[in-house]
Amino acid sequence: MSTALPSYDEAASLVAQRAAELLTRAPGIERIALSEAAGRILGQAIRADRDMPSFPRSTRDGFACRAAEASSHAPLAVAGSIRAGDPPAGPLPPGAAWEIMTGAAVPPGADAVAMLEHVETIEGRIRLTDGRTLEPGENVVPVGAEARGGDEVVPRGTRLAPAHVAAAAFCGFPTLGVFAKTRVAILSTGDELVAVDQTPAPGQIRNSNAPMLAALVSQAGGEPWILPAVRDDNEDIECALRTALQADRVQADLVLITGGVSAGKFDLVEPALARLGAKVHFTGVRIQPGKPLVYCEIPRSGDAPAAQVFGLPGNPISSAVTFLLFAVPILAALSGSTEARPQFGLARLTRHVAGKSGLTRFVPSVCSFHPLSGKPLEVAPGNWQGSGDLAAFSRANCLMAIPEGVEQLTTGELVRILPF
Repeated sequence: MSTALPSYDEAASLVAQRAAELLTRAPGIERIALSEAAGRILGQAIRADRDMPSFPRSTRDGFACRAAEASSHAPLAVAGSIRAGDPPAGPLPPGAAWEIMTGAAVPPGADAVAMLEHVETIEGRIRLTDGRTLEPGENVVPVGAEARGGDEVVPRGTRLAPAHVAAAAFCGFPTLGVFAKTRVAILSTGDELVAVDQTPAPGQIRNSNAPMLAALVSQAGGEPWILPAVRDDNEDIECALRTALQADRVQADLVLITGGVSAGKFDLVEPALARLGAKVHFTGVRIQPGKPLVYCEIPRSGDAPAAQVFGLPGNPISSAVTFLLFAVPILAALSGSTEARPQFGLARLTRHVAGKSGLTRFVPSVCSFHPLSGKPLEVAPGNWQGSGDLAAFSRANCLMAIPEGVEQLTTGELVRILPF
């Protein structure tokens, strides 16, 4: 690979290509209760066990009838009544209507449902109000309109949301086959790190990266495995990496290392990766924050596939940004997810923001949603003091992308955002 740093688009394209290749290597499948399925990756497609719906279903409270008869405005006798859950009634006699509730089976002979508020009652008979007509099929869902028996309703590789859980329940799936979660090892490096429950001495900081990355991994559907933090020492770093890659009982298919990937005297991660035979995809990316990023693969013994490894910058925001941009697509692929990631959206900028020469900037920002006013999404850059400013990062809910070569984005422009 060229020694020149890749642009964001070039690095993202390489990661996307590698993710597509990894997706062919599906993880094992386990069965879980439907109540535990939200957020998991579906390993076996959900198929309809019968036509959906299995009977012609009314979508309104009203009267099942023949559209032509109702549209003539002649009074129709009410032949009966049917509620949701009742067995199909009928058949519908000529010149008659059948009182029906939402979700109930439309009786044979009826081809439409007149809404309750669109009819009037005259001496026990009903008729459409003046000026209204009814078309065949109106307010009726035909048999099999949603899916036919055997049709795929939710495809394999889908990250299960509440709507998918509902579809599975409707199709009679009390349990689901889902892909096993991908184990992700998290290794923090640095002499300056102390545990969260310790008081840092001058020059020290608490290790915020490990719990932050564990939360991000869980949010992305992986199983985090936090390793003990290690000092800036060649032997300690290499030993910790071997633990993650070749543990007797558990192995990580994805390894996240934070710190030690710049070009300083004590940045020892890349030499350790090289000693383990790493195949490097890129070292550094033209982005801010997160420029000193490493993506590589390390071979393992036997038939075990190579582990995917990211050396993330040590500054917390840099570590989070590079995880969201590059590690998430790889984690999704290892987990069997077919969703394209990362998933950017558009929002209107409320305050100008500067670009950075030669780099794509990803600025922690605040996106405002206006569901009731109908206004489009709006985004404002956060007031942050660099990639260690966790107070500002905790107030952000997205990253705003400022493309390489753009000196400034101005108020009112549409900009790309990556929610998190």
